[in-house]
Amino acid sequence: MSNVGIKTLKEVEGMRAACQMAAETLLDVGEMIRPGITTEDINRFVHDDTVRRGGWPAPLNYHGFPKSVCTSVNEVVCHGIPGPRVLEPGDIINVDVTTIYNGFYGDTSATFYVGKPSSAAKHVTEVSRRSLELAIAQVREGARLGDIGAAIQEFAEGEGCSVVRAFVGHGIGRVFHEAPQVSHVGKRGTGMRLRAGMCFTIEPMINLGHHDVEVLADKWTAVTADGSLSAQFEHTLVVTKNGCEVLTRRSRKLANSEIFGDVFSVAAAATTR
Repeated sequence: MSNVGIKTLKEVEGMRAACQMAAETLLDVGEMIRPGITTEDINRFVHDDTVRRGGWPAPLNYHGFPKSVCTSVNEVVCHGIPGPRVLEPGDIINVDVTTIYNGFYGDTSATFYVGKPSSAAKHVTEVSRRSLELAIAQVREGARLGDIGAAIQEFAEGEGCSVVRAFVGHGIGRVFHEAPQVSHVGKRGTGMRLRAGMCFTIEPMINLGHHDVEVLADKWTAVTADGSLSAQFEHTLVVTKNGCEVLTRRSRKLANSEIFGDVFSVAAAATTR
């Protein structure tokens, strides 16, 4: 625990401001998702919107990353570099926004549908969305990090998907990535105990096929090793005495993402009739 910072109320207030700025940018990204735009269009929008709000895009020049946002399409698991790729009907795209504001970082992402999704694209995206929700429900003072990973792994694998091991959630605050590492697989009752004031991201990357990934020659873009679809959702949160506060919570539904409702509750209800 010695290397895991406990944020003060003032620090949480600063993080909340950065996180809400990132959340608002992501909401606006959702409105622009459509066939025919390029991932560079998204990058340009995120950069300009972040600066307009008084923040700075954290990915830009981070360890040499050349753009202001990560855009990961279809088989790209994470860290996709924006460029000339044109979004086509049926694509899914994860957009990962991190904003620096007054020295604090806010980190959030979502997977969007480009036009009408295939059943496979819908399934992996909704499994990822639900995995994050189930993980967040585990977070409270006294719980363990393993509870988070277990909730994700149990659900995703039960739905016939796999959970990426190669990338994890992370502590965050005045530093982009800090302790603790938050694995998206795990065993209940194991790992570090959570304490109020700990801030970290949960960002499960869910693959339709195997969990193995490969990093391309650009040394950033991670893709599924078997070419299967991958989806991801991410929130930044702070542990509280009775649960957690999702610092990147959104003020409205995400356009082109939150369009199906709770598909798993609907499915469960149908099987009981």
